[in-house]
Amino acid sequence: MPKISLYNRDGEQVDEIEVQASLFGAPLNQGALYQTAVSQTARRRQGTASSKDRSEVRGGGDKPWPQKGTGRARHGSTNSPIWVGGGVTFGPKPRDYSKSVPKKMKRVALKSALSDKYKEGKVVIVDDFAIDAPKTKQMVALLGQLKVEGGALVVNAQPDMNVIMAARNLPKVKTILARQLNVLDILSYNYLVMSKDALEQVEEVFGG
Repeated sequence: MPKISLYNRDGEQVDEIEVQASLFGAPLNQGALYQTAVSQTARRRQGTASSKDRSEVRGGGDKPWPQKGTGRARHGSTNSPIWVGGGVTFGPKPRDYSKSVPKKMKRVALKSALSDKYKEGKVVIVDDFAIDAPKTKQMVALLGQLKVEGGALVVNAQPDMNVIMAARNLPKVKTILARQLNVLDILSYNYLVMSKDALEQVEEVFGG
């Protein structure tokens, strides 16, 4: 079974723990990763962009000038798309961008993302975050001791306001709960930093 080093808050290795091979030793499935990541980003789109076509623009009921005799091009309505202030041809309308992905594919993608992070040596397990005050400098110090650079996804088992508030001002750090772990977040951050309790919860929820 794969093994991951367990660190304390000071960045010292205190143990080596075995992890599930199904989660951290799975083969890379790029297709499942791509489909799942696209699905997540698509669901974040609001889809509220809207424009008016010529039938929805106010006014334009009268013919702007006679058909003949003026020397100008013939026009039937100022709502025409070729007029300034007229309707928009094939413009955007509110729509749902969401894309469904099978649950099995999502699980395969998550295992692929975790395994890839493990192979890169970017999974860090901490026995306890031990942040006793909601101060950014404590989170910076913790990540520094763990030699985590270039962004981190911090995963905890239970909500901890000290951890959440200590990380929220760091632009390259995000905190989530173990049960919220997802492919897009794993791929978006350089390191995956988890508490020991969070790892156990991830194995319980997504393992097997």
